[in-house]
Amino acid sequence: MLDIATFDARAGGSVLYKALAHPLAAEALAALGERLAGREVALVDPEGYGSALVALAPRALPIASVHVQDVQRIGQTVAGHAAQALTDLAAQGARDILIASFDAGRLVAQLRRLLPEARIETLDAIKLPAAMLSAPRYLDRLNFATNFAFFRDADGLSTRLVSANYWAGYGAGAVRLWLRLFDAGGRVLATWEEAVPSAGFAIDSAEVRARFGLGPFTGQLFLHVVGAAGHDVVKYALDTYGAGPGASLSCTHDANAWPADRYAGIPAPAPGERVVLWLQNSHATPIPAGAISFDRMGTERPVPYPHDVAGFGSVAVDMETLLPGLAWPAQIEMRAGRHTVRPRYEVVRAGRTRIAHPNVERADLRPDPAILDLPEALGRGFLLPLPVLPRTRFRTLIQPTPMATTQQAQPLRLDVFAADGTLAASHVIGVLPRNHDVALDLDAILPAGALAEGGHAELLYARGIGGAADGWLHALVRAEAREGGHAAESSFGAHIFNTLMTWRDEPQSYSGPPPGLSTRLFLKLGMQLGDARAKSFALLIYPASAPWHGSSETSLQLVAGNGAVVAQAPLAIRCSGSALVVAEDVFSPAQIATAGPRGYVLVRDTTCRLFGYHGLMTEDGRFSLDHMFGF
Repeated sequence: MLDIATFDARAGGSVLYKALAHPLAAEALAALGERLAGREVALVDPEGYGSALVALAPRALPIASVHVQDVQRIGQTVAGHAAQALTDLAAQGARDILIASFDAGRLVAQLRRLLPEARIETLDAIKLPAAMLSAPRYLDRLNFATNFAFFRDADGLSTRLVSANYWAGYGAGAVRLWLRLFDAGGRVLATWEEAVPSAGFAIDSAEVRARFGLGPFTGQLFLHVVGAAGHDVVKYALDTYGAGPGASLSCTHDANAWPADRYAGIPAPAPGERVVLWLQNSHATPIPAGAISFDRMGTERPVPYPHDVAGFGSVAVDMETLLPGLAWPAQIEMRAGRHTVRPRYEVVRAGRTRIAHPNVERADLRPDPAILDLPEALGRGFLLPLPVLPRTRFRTLIQPTPMATTQQAQPLRLDVFAADGTLAASHVIGVLPRNHDVALDLDAILPAGALAEGGHAELLYARGIGGAADGWLHALVRAEAREGGHAAESSFGAHIFNTLMTWRDEPQSYSGPPPGLSTRLFLKLGMQLGDARAKSFALLIYPASAPWHGSSETSLQLVAGNGAVVAQAPLAIRCSGSALVVAEDVFSPAQIATAGPRGYVLVRDTTCRLFGYHGLMTEDGRFSLDHMFGF
């Protein structure tokens, strides 16, 4: 386990982690390690950065002793050493000092009075160039609006990252991207910058490959937003596509920019499938053999991955090879040791591939009896909205996925709603153990003909049947075309939706305190796939934990590449209902053309919080699906 702190549910992501792990900082850290090689360095750790610094240094730092200012930290272990008092430096006659702090000029001056002959280094040596900073204070979160994306252009498959300049909505001026592409071995293939327009933007692997004259590659793309305002999380949707008839098409969400201890929700392969976990190192330091392991969820018998992974490298880990005999609907847990941001898994079936992501499995949660006894004002409490595509064309399977290490017995129920908000079925799943292998086929729950045009389901806690709840309720939803063999899947977690009453940080808000009772969702437009046009769709869901407004007052706003709103269309969704929206059917071809290839649809509502899933569909039966993001 890397000795780093990356994300806290209360405090958010660690800016220090991003400042140390940035590829440019990693290069500077390697150069610093080279300068210090052969010396006996006293590490001064005034702010508690020392362990993370040493863990993320690409070249070992020759630390001989560690010194702290806070007397309460004396004797604590920092970077493998028992911390000593800062005042001990003079008695030891330290000649080489590394201060694990940025902007440490005052402390440097103080130490020079004690040790005038000492050579002193600080973390200012690894700072990013001033031109890459968005805020005056170096460890401001806006200076590290960064993320990784799985990026591939090989074997007939390309990737396309799409997003929007939502920073402009927070007052940002000129925004640009600093980008670095790594190949599977962690080598840098290209580094470049792009201006971000006022509205949407896209980065296509085929265009990048042609631009830089690259051969086939599979690796990762690092993104750094310069000029960010209001929001330090880089959100995007990532399409994987092939150009031929019947070729692959899938969509997945952003990478959740902080590494975690564990990830869960990886499906074991079904008959005829191959499941590959793309293990992508998020750091310049190699992942040693055995540091990553995989396990059938709930068995506590992890199997180590037996190979090293290069810094910023990517390897495909075949689940059948590592866990032979394990089959759907069993689930796989990944013990990641904080080496990688949220990874991707790839399911290959009948020559087609689909990409999806597992989720962060938390170790800081404990069951909370209050959740199964929430006040009546919060109604049904936590809900996980899941899409049901038109049942005449699609089969839907729903699999609850344990997403906290303490989840041993979850009491669950599934409510299914037609598009008009009518309850079509309510099914008590029961109390599921951690190692369950339950996957619900809605064909077995719904009567024939129900939800022929689509609808949605809501996974929630069942009360009065035992078990325990912690609010971190997750599930995987898989849609399979009844003809043609294409499939897609997505996973997400539960929240309290659309009630004026609050419980802790629920209902969550995009910004500010709860309750979150408004919507701002991003829907990309369609794209050309060879001779076929892939249309963009969204299944918008109006979940309500307690009764709320009878209908939404939703506006679909077509935004052009220059940020101008080309057209708007009203939409009313019944409470507990849904709507299947196809962007190219809502707006005219002329309006879509005016929006341009970097345009998008903003789903806006100030009266309620909508949840949504989006994707692409072609006339030849291909489709993709993942949850939408908001800002």
